[in-house]
Amino acid sequence: MERRLVTALSPGMAAALPEMLTLLLIEDDAGDAFLVEELLKEADPSPRIIWARTLGEAVERIGDDVRCVLVDLSLPDATGLEALRRVLAAAPDAAVIVLTGLDDAHVGLAAVTAGAQDYLVKQNVDARLLTRAIRYAIERRRADLAQRGLVEAELLARENDRLERGLLPVPVLTTDELVHEARYLPGRERTLLAGDFYDTVQAQDGSVHVVVGDVCGHGPDEAALGVALRIAWRTLVLAGHAGNELLRTLDDVLRLERKLPEIFTTLCLATVAPDLRRARLHVAGHPPPLLLRGGEIEVVPGTPSGPPLGIFPEQEWTAIDVDLGDAWSMLLYTDGLIEATVGGGPDLLGTEGLIRIIDEHGGIDLDRIVGRVIELNQDTLSDDLAAVLLTRRASG
Repeated sequence: MERRLVTALSPGMAAALPEMLTLLLIEDDAGDAFLVEELLKEADPSPRIIWARTLGEAVERIGDDVRCVLVDLSLPDATGLEALRRVLAAAPDAAVIVLTGLDDAHVGLAAVTAGAQDYLVKQNVDARLLTRAIRYAIERRRADLAQRGLVEAELLARENDRLERGLLPVPVLTTDELVHEARYLPGRERTLLAGDFYDTVQAQDGSVHVVVGDVCGHGPDEAALGVALRIAWRTLVLAGHAGNELLRTLDDVLRLERKLPEIFTTLCLATVAPDLRRARLHVAGHPPPLLLRGGEIEVVPGTPSGPPLGIFPEQEWTAIDVDLGDAWSMLLYTDGLIEATVGGGPDLLGTEGLIRIIDEHGGIDLDRIVGRVIELNQDTLSDDLAAVLLTRRASG
């Protein structure tokens, strides 16, 4: 039977193909495969062609470098749209073109609907048409993948918002003498939830309890552990526990729930007395809180009061008692706020840099502070960030 893959070459040079193109040709007929190779020699530059006689052989030879697949629909081990579907499954990121001797518009439409970028009939193809079809198919596939990536990113962002609304705490405060603000920002892009956590609860006696913590590491396991520790802390506070008794119980929870023995957690606990003039703090290997009184910003003295949770068994943490006065602001935060870089270089902001930012703004404005830190970092923060700001304004 006469081979009619090519009727005549079109005048002029074939269209250009992408540089370093690797193409997989799935064709059981050696003569047709030879003619395809001859046609593609007209392209500039000529692609690297991998020839497979069967679908099984093709699947074994598909690699990340294959950007386009030419597949016949009459193969020894697969035929029709089933062959196409198996190719699409094996090469999900490559452009797939059906090159067959069957001149059937219905089959062509079904192939494109199934996921092929194009449908070419062998006897109607010349060098220029084949080269152009390959180039356009690759560009269409690239656009499809980019669009899919955008859709996935949008869906992930919506899921992120939903999870954060569901898992981040709602402060329990009955007094109107305190202003409570909190900020939470996962550092890595497309992260659903970070290992940082915070919470605020006012007990029945009027005392206000705050926790800000940081589980070392990044990922879903650390995020789940952070949520577990926060819920355990709230339960213990509502049950009347405080101080070293509460910290040792959290340490037990951490050791039971962590996936690896080297996982530890830093945290800061603050208990503001019912009169809102005094506070007791426990700082377990965590960045020291900042205290604003009378227009002066300072690091709470005596911190830290002990090592992080999960390192030493039967640990004791020293209580730090602070006289707050009538009007004050106290900022508890994780190290994501002070480990941002300055100007994108190797130097970190640090606690002193954070204090300078607060002085520049004449007070603690969380939105402006976080915005300034990100601006200095010249990029999204690499570490997670959680911050809680409690403020008591002077009466009158």
